[in-house]
This record gives sequence, C-alpha cells and structure tokens, in this order.
Amino acid sequence: MLAQSQIAGAAAMSMQSTSQVQKQFGPVAEAYATFSYHANGPDLAMICEAANFTGTEFVVDMGSGAGHTALACARHAGRVVGIDVTPEMVLMAAHLAEQRGLSNVEFRVGDVEALPFEDGTVDVVTSRVSAHHYADVPKVLEEAHRVLRPGGTLLVVDTVSPEDPASDTFLNCIEYLRDPSHARNYKGSEWLRMLAAAGFEPAMLERFPLALDGADWAKRQQCPPEKVAVLRQLFREATSATRAAFDVRDEPWGFSIPIALMRGVKAG
Repeated sequence: MLAQSQIAGAAAMSMQSTSQVQKQFGPVAEAYATFSYHANGPDLAMICEAANFTGTEFVVDMGSGAGHTALACARHAGRVVGIDVTPEMVLMAAHLAEQRGLSNVEFRVGDVEALPFEDGTVDVVTSRVSAHHYADVPKVLEEAHRVLRPGGTLLVVDTVSPEDPASDTFLNCIEYLRDPSHARNYKGSEWLRMLAAAGFEPAMLERFPLALDGADWAKRQQCPPEKVAVLRQLFREATSATRAAFDVRDEPWGFSIPIALMRGVKAG
C-alpha cells in the first residue's frame, strides 16, 4: 500500500502536469484545429476501421484536443464524449462539432486519470496523439479498462520512440525542448507491456512515419527563438544513425517521427 506522502506526491505531480498542459495548449487551440495531420491524418480512418463501429457504440475520446478524433468517430458511432484538460481546446472542439452539424458528440473539461463514467459502460475508448502528455500512462490505461464493458476496445495512437536507446533519447529530448508539457514518447514494446499490465489483450495494428516541417513544428507550440536555435543545433549534430532514424533534412529543416496505432481489448 502506498504511504500518504507517496499518494500526495503523485497527486501534486498530476496537478503540475495538468497546469503545464493547460498553459501550453490553451494559446494554441486554433493551430491544432487546423494543422493538417491533426485534422486529416490517415490514422483517423484507421481508428474508425479498427473500432468496427455498428452505429450504436458509446465512445469516450481521452485527451480530445480540438476534437478531430471524436468528430470522426461521431460519424459512425451512437454517442461520443471527448474529455480534455484544456478549456480552450474543449471550446474549439465544440465549435467544430456545431460547424459540422454533429449532435451526437459533446466535449467536457476533465481529467483522463479520473474518467466521469461508471464501470463497464463504454464500448470504445480512444486516445490520439495525446498520451505523450499523460503524467501517469498506466493509471490512464487502468481508467480506460475500468469504464470499458467486457469485450470493449481501447485504441491508442501516439508518437512512439524507436527501440534504439539513443534514438529514443533524442526524440524525447527534442520534444521536451519544444513543448515543456511533454511527458514521454514510449517505445512500441513499452506500450504493449503497459496495455497487458492494465488487463488488455494488446496488439500493434499500424505504424507509419509523419513528415514534419521543422519550422512549423516549432511555431505550432510557440517555441521561443533561443530554443529553436538549440533544436536546430541538436539536429545538425545528431549521429548519422539518428538522422537516418528520423529522416532528418537540413534545408529546409524537416524530419519524420514514428506514429503507431495500438489496440487493447478488455476480456469478455
């Protein structure tokens, strides 16, 4: 059993992480509403296909951001609720839902570590490119497992680190420099172990590279010039193996990061 001091420390860390995410993403909600990958990435269709919707499902989208995943699911499911910690993101998502005439989706400010749903009441839980901001991924996975009905499905899309330790370190280093609310990009093998530990039957469904324009990548998080200069230097000084792993391009500055779609099924 955890000591009271450990519990208090974990709670304080979670609150600090929440505050950092809100501070980082509140001012950039509009940018994430329009960024091409978030709005139209190929994994939106992958998620809907993997969910195998029949039109009656209750879906919860964790870390819903500007709402793109929830909105995509709402076209195929019965009811969708998006949960995000940043009020500005929730307002943006609700605005997009209204624009698109989708009445079966709603967005709430909330904590993915404490989902506001009863045990075994949700058919599908999704999380798309938000898990690398979660302070306690195992706890979030336990929450998803709790709210899912037996046989229910969790679908996670996230940036994933290469299995090579040096490339793993490089990716998490540049992500944190760009975005202080970044917690960790996990390796695919780590994700499968965490899903299994939370009680899911895990599977890696898809992997693909996401090509990024370096200047736009930094600008989207309002990265200050002094940090951009450090990032550029890190890319220039990266080893040949790291440059190859992320398809680094110098002029114009660009690179690719790995994206993965993972599934966890709750035993029926």
